[in-house]
Amino acid sequence: MNNSTTPIKLQIGIFVALGMALVGEVYATEPSAADNGEAEAVLEDVKVQAASVKPKKPNSYVAKTANATTKTDTPLLETPQSVSVVTNAQMEAQNVSTMAEALRYTPGVQSETFGFEPRFTWIRMRGFDATTSGLYRDGLKLINPGFAIGYSLEPYGAERVEVPRGPASVLYGQASAGGLVNYVSKRPTFDPFREIKFEAGSFDRLQGEWDFSGAVNSEKTLAYRLTGLVRDSDTQVDYVPDNRIYVAPALTWKPSDNTTVTFLSHYQKDKTRASQRYPIEGTLKANPNGSIPTNRFNGEPNVDTYQREEFALGYLLEHHLNQVVSFRQNARYYNNDVDDRTVYPTALLADQRTVSRALYESFGKVEGFNLDNQAQFKFATGSVRHTVLSGIDFQHVDSHSLQTFGSAPSLDIFNPIYGATVAAAPVFKNAEVVQDQTGLYLQDQVNVDKNWRVMLGGRYDMAENQATNRLNGKVTTQSDDQATGRAGLVYAADNGLAPYFSYAQSFLPSIGTDVNGNTFKPETGEQYEFGVKYQPKNVDSFITLAYFDLTRDNFLTTDPTTFNDVQRGQAHSSGVELEGLASLGNGLNLTGSYTYMEAEVTKSSFADEVGEPLEYAPDHKATLWADYTIPTGVAKGFGLGGGTRYIGNSYGSSFGARNTIKVPDVVLFDAAVHYNFKPFTFAVNLQNALDEEYVATAFTSGGEFVTFGPRRVVTGSIKYNF
Repeated sequence: MNNSTTPIKLQIGIFVALGMALVGEVYATEPSAADNGEAEAVLEDVKVQAASVKPKKPNSYVAKTANATTKTDTPLLETPQSVSVVTNAQMEAQNVSTMAEALRYTPGVQSETFGFEPRFTWIRMRGFDATTSGLYRDGLKLINPGFAIGYSLEPYGAERVEVPRGPASVLYGQASAGGLVNYVSKRPTFDPFREIKFEAGSFDRLQGEWDFSGAVNSEKTLAYRLTGLVRDSDTQVDYVPDNRIYVAPALTWKPSDNTTVTFLSHYQKDKTRASQRYPIEGTLKANPNGSIPTNRFNGEPNVDTYQREEFALGYLLEHHLNQVVSFRQNARYYNNDVDDRTVYPTALLADQRTVSRALYESFGKVEGFNLDNQAQFKFATGSVRHTVLSGIDFQHVDSHSLQTFGSAPSLDIFNPIYGATVAAAPVFKNAEVVQDQTGLYLQDQVNVDKNWRVMLGGRYDMAENQATNRLNGKVTTQSDDQATGRAGLVYAADNGLAPYFSYAQSFLPSIGTDVNGNTFKPETGEQYEFGVKYQPKNVDSFITLAYFDLTRDNFLTTDPTTFNDVQRGQAHSSGVELEGLASLGNGLNLTGSYTYMEAEVTKSSFADEVGEPLEYAPDHKATLWADYTIPTGVAKGFGLGGGTRYIGNSYGSSFGARNTIKVPDVVLFDAAVHYNFKPFTFAVNLQNALDEEYVATAFTSGGEFVTFGPRRVVTGSIKYNF
């Protein structure tokens, strides 16, 4: 990659220079046409709004826009795509502590694929995995090549979470076909805001939170925000902690009405251990020794560890040159370091109580830089209004991964005795992967007459990957160029109904080579979506009904004869998603969703799995949550919340065959009680209130194993606003 170093530095220099130039403009008087001696052009008035728009009310579940969908301030009603937004009000009412919990009530998304998972967030969207390619923070991708590390974003630091479903490569480049999850960080406010919160709960949980914001100077050109959290907690599994330190300073500089620069940073340190797998005998199937308890730890307390330390620093710059032209530049540097040592069971032995075990270690580090430059033009040609977005983005990531694997002493899973000596495991992987991607994109959103909305977008990406095997010195390089597109049509009727249609494409490079040494072609995705949205004029509510037809092509499968990777995979997912949200003036907040999905393998190296359901893809998912706060009277401020979640049947994975392990469906309940006695708020939250013990998923890995879903968690909290 030495040959590419100079171009990379040149690109970064150009982009940074552009940002400095935009900031510098605020010190110069903006020239008018008259100043240049030119005839003054009469332009149609264009209303300019910030790209980040909060919900209508601070306690509303209903968002009006989602910047991740179009990178503009387009209302959700006029966006030809199924999009969910989890607002801060909803996350607070449900007292979520992980991103997985924040997405529980979102249609089309599986955020707890493997159930209890304290390390990072597994995400599947519309049946397809998006864990390493679908996570974004403030519109910039969080890259994780080959699971070198893991991300567990802190929901307390988020203003909201945006979830556009379906291919998004036209704006973001290499990405999952199923969609993306965009975490929007809390921004500084010029009005003073201060909050301290303390909570305690199940598994000896203790947590403190703080969130301070306000103007720094009397002119209100500078504002700060400091958000943080400290947690010390055990979990439902013995010897597995869930400890975290999170600090997120932010600063906004607004030197003029036309220019805003927000600096965002965060530091996060986590200490936990791996989630646990259990033999299928004693969980889904009978075992003569009884049932395996959900709190059983299968590793070694003196060996197992999962520690993550991450840091990020970036900025969001926006400058309005005039009513027509706006510029934005978003940038971030980030560093994520993970040490993972896990002793885990590999098979259940003949006595049906002893498990053989192995030691797996993964020491990974990812260092990356993202930059997204946008120029937006709002103008009219006759009666047709345009919002044109052009952009060039760049991302660079350097990842290191050292992995070991070896045997470990066996364990009686029904009567475990820990403390066995675990021998050092030999290294089987020591690799460095450097990835660079530059993308050019263009999007035109057209308002035709009063009701028609047309969206057209195209992108061209240039991606380079270099993988270095440090064990044998072999270096593999790969270059992929790809064009993607998107088109959509919306009819925004006067009564609040908006039927729509869209077509979108995605691509994702497949790293590696086939048996002949040829690099793989990029994996591609293609989706058709039809739907209708409804937003009543005088009610704070929003309903979306969508049908999608999505194909994922050219993904890697294993040849059953040679066991080499081959590019023969194709899968198809189609279904219906329904979501409704409402925040009514009488203190009632509602959110409900339903997903029906058929996801199956259509091409594979294994003939037996063609036509079989995709693993970990439930056919049905339904949720309902309601929260009511008494608005007036003696009991003013007292509220109750409750929700139910249904997760349908799914199938676990098995090498070379699917549909072999059926995971039963489950119904779960959540509840909340809260009382707002200003400046204090008291709350008690229950997740899985009935303490339902259930299997989240199953898979074959030597033997057949399952993972359990989260058990009941009860937390009590006191919040003080001042």
